[in-house]
Amino acid sequence: MALERLFLRLAALAVATVTVLVLPARAQGEGGWELCNRTSFIIEAAVGHSEGTGFSVDGWTKLPPGTCETALPGLLTPGIHYLYGRASTAHQGGGREWGGRHELCVDPTGGFSLESPPDCAAMGLEPQGFRPINITSEKWTNNFTEIENWTLDNARNSGLQRLLDEAGVVSGNIDGHIGLRTRAAINDFLKLKGLASDTSDADLIDYLEQAAEERSRTVGFTLCNRTKNRVWSAIARRATEGWESRGWWRIEAGGCARVVDRPLRGSEHFVYAEMEEPTGLRTLSRASEAFCVGRAKFAISGRDNCEDSSYRTALFARTPAPTERKLVFEFFERDFTDAGANDE
Repeated sequence: MALERLFLRLAALAVATVTVLVLPARAQGEGGWELCNRTSFIIEAAVGHSEGTGFSVDGWTKLPPGTCETALPGLLTPGIHYLYGRASTAHQGGGREWGGRHELCVDPTGGFSLESPPDCAAMGLEPQGFRPINITSEKWTNNFTEIENWTLDNARNSGLQRLLDEAGVVSGNIDGHIGLRTRAAINDFLKLKGLASDTSDADLIDYLEQAAEERSRTVGFTLCNRTKNRVWSAIARRATEGWESRGWWRIEAGGCARVVDRPLRGSEHFVYAEMEEPTGLRTLSRASEAFCVGRAKFAISGRDNCEDSSYRTALFARTPAPTERKLVFEFFERDFTDAGANDE
């Protein structure tokens, strides 16, 4: 079931990112693999490629909105390469990924260069789904894009608009056009931080990313895995129009996932988790609240008649009430049933 969920999750990701694509385009001049960010998100990219008789994975190449960077310098060897991107943790709305079904190891905590890693978990790494890219020339460019066909300038402006909202400076449309109201808010932000009025947009994006990350730490819902195994997790809570459940978040041993990055509403929140072991799956032992879950990534409104909608019913555990609109919930080995007790 765990392998099936992994396949379905990655398949769902491919469907979910129909409006956020990685589009290949050839480039001229010296060799190298160039990545361009035509989205409103700060993207961190990793690439996989053949290296001699082995294989290397390198990351992270940081791509502020509206910029291009060389992720792999030198003349490229034509053939299949691999690409994965993730949004900066400063962005709200849950983690955004650009990838595919080919799993490679990455270091989620910082820059890395890995040569043919045989076992992600044994090396303190985590697997991520990369997208294969068929490179046919010694120089190649890939564009990260959203549904809007933005130029690099529009992408930079849209990124500024998004970060201004997430940093709590000013809210407005993310349309790629900086108006007088937004420019005035930027000037106020620069004065507040003691920055020069002629601060470049590139530096401004860095300052706003830091401000957005600092703001996000004070609110939201975080799940942490304190077991020695991978955990698949989901949450349930009362939304504006009634009950909802969401999942799946894959959390490696010792890792955490930020599942809600805005101030929490209300006091009732619930969690569900399945821990993978060689002998089977283990679910939470003290769980009694029924909600719907899907086999792939899901967001479900309501909690009744799950099977009628091709979902299944799972028992969630109630969390403690949030404190100051923030909640951190930790999964421990003792919280799970015996292996095999919940096999389907």
